[in-house]
Amino acid sequence: MNSVISGKTFRDAVVSAANLLTDNKKSVDELNVFPVPDGDTGTNMSMTISNAALALGTLPDDVTAGEVAKTAASGMLRGARGNSGVILSLIFRGFSKGLDGCENLTAERMAECLELGVKGAYKSVMKPTEGTILTVAREAAEKARVSAAATNDTLIVWEDVCKQAEVTLEKTPELLPQLAKAGVVDAGGKGLVLIFREMLNVFRGKPVYTPKEQTEAPADPSKVTVDNFSDVVGMYDDEIHFTYCTEMIITKDTDEDISAGLREYLETIGDCVVVVEDDEIIKVHVHTNDPGLAIQKGLEYGQLNFPKVENMKMQHENRKKDVRKKQAPPEVKSVKPEKEYGFVAVAAGSGIEALFRDAGADCIVRGGQTMNPSTEDILKAIQSCPARTVFVLPNNKNIIMAAEQAMKLADREVCVLQTRSIPQGISAMLAFDPEADLSTNRVTMTEALERVSTGQVTFAARDSDFEGHSIKRGEILCMENGKLVFTEKDVNKGAYKLAKRLVKNDTAFISVFYGSDVTDDAAERLCAALQKKFGGIDINMMRGGQPVYYYIISAE
Repeated sequence: MNSVISGKTFRDAVVSAANLLTDNKKSVDELNVFPVPDGDTGTNMSMTISNAALALGTLPDDVTAGEVAKTAASGMLRGARGNSGVILSLIFRGFSKGLDGCENLTAERMAECLELGVKGAYKSVMKPTEGTILTVAREAAEKARVSAAATNDTLIVWEDVCKQAEVTLEKTPELLPQLAKAGVVDAGGKGLVLIFREMLNVFRGKPVYTPKEQTEAPADPSKVTVDNFSDVVGMYDDEIHFTYCTEMIITKDTDEDISAGLREYLETIGDCVVVVEDDEIIKVHVHTNDPGLAIQKGLEYGQLNFPKVENMKMQHENRKKDVRKKQAPPEVKSVKPEKEYGFVAVAAGSGIEALFRDAGADCIVRGGQTMNPSTEDILKAIQSCPARTVFVLPNNKNIIMAAEQAMKLADREVCVLQTRSIPQGISAMLAFDPEADLSTNRVTMTEALERVSTGQVTFAARDSDFEGHSIKRGEILCMENGKLVFTEKDVNKGAYKLAKRLVKNDTAFISVFYGSDVTDDAAERLCAALQKKFGGIDINMMRGGQPVYYYIISAE
């Protein structure tokens, strides 16, 4: 057997996978072993592939596999959120490269596409970690190559890909001790397995999965009233068998119920018949190829008011054009450079945003924990920055990869600094020298951010067992440079203990940003305690207004 997968089937498979992941993103999120309320894996992957599904929904049924792959890859890249979303986009970018100009997806092409995607994903990760989505994708691609050498049946190859992905996922705890301790598999790998498996379902002929979060019970025509009559117009319009949507209101000559015969007649000339009658009027809706017959029959029951006939096929085509226009990737406007250097910073919280602007940031991308900005969000900020060279400060480890993808799409020189926290971003900006060249600034700014120790006080988003810590949801988490060091019951007590850990013999000053959930009184009490403890160190307390983190503390 020598089966291939058409562009239409490939399109539907990706859309179906996006829909399935939408319903399962929370279960994937719960696999995250680190309980910090971050932009979680399932949510990030779902938003990434859903951005592709949005664009794919505008493609016609006669689309080629190459066009589907190109559209999907572009949608995922621009919508990529978090490291898992970026890696997913790069895996599908392999399909875009491997299917360029191809009508269908073949077994050989499938193996090549996966290999290209895996290669790109590994290349983009600074320190690839095995036991993650990367391992699941790599071993699935290796299996695809072996399978494609043995058969030309594309369906069999993809079945082998799914089986291998599932086998590899189950052994991820053997490769990552953190997963083994938590008793879970890798979240990113799980998301990828869900996507691959749902694509296989569509390849086998199953219909596109409808997400339960968006499913609503269909209206019951028998319960339609005159007031809500217009709500059901078009509710059966998935397939247009009759061209004209015909509506009318008939003023009756009697107060008796007389509409049964009218309903029976309309059902012989069309479908989607809804006839609603009260003491004075009959309201009619029907899809038919001969609206004149419907109107003529209506005259037998009384006088007509507001007859309306609409060509649904023309409406459908116009709607599709409007959808394509709305769903097309928005044009990223590029501002003409007016200066040599500019800055884009990712931040959340009015006080922190103002601090970056005061330090010289041209554009702020709102985001960070819980909502990682997409590649396109960052790209828009870069393009709107009036500078020939733009420094990007992600200020979160889960945003760096998206920033690096945006860098590749920009029309100007971009330098993404590896800032993993707000204090690192501020220190990097303050080390900038407008008289120095790009290379010198990159070095000095990187050295500055690496000198900063950052403490963060937040809460546990879920129950977890992480690196020997048995953590309950809502418990206060205290982290040093991104690593959980202890938990507490009291926010201020945790912040005080964390500051003590950060301070070294050469510490010159401490900066504390307090978040939106911390009162001024609580912040002042912490400041007083720190001043008493560290009398010789300059302590700067600022309202950051950030969500999620009660306190962000830096020591330099």
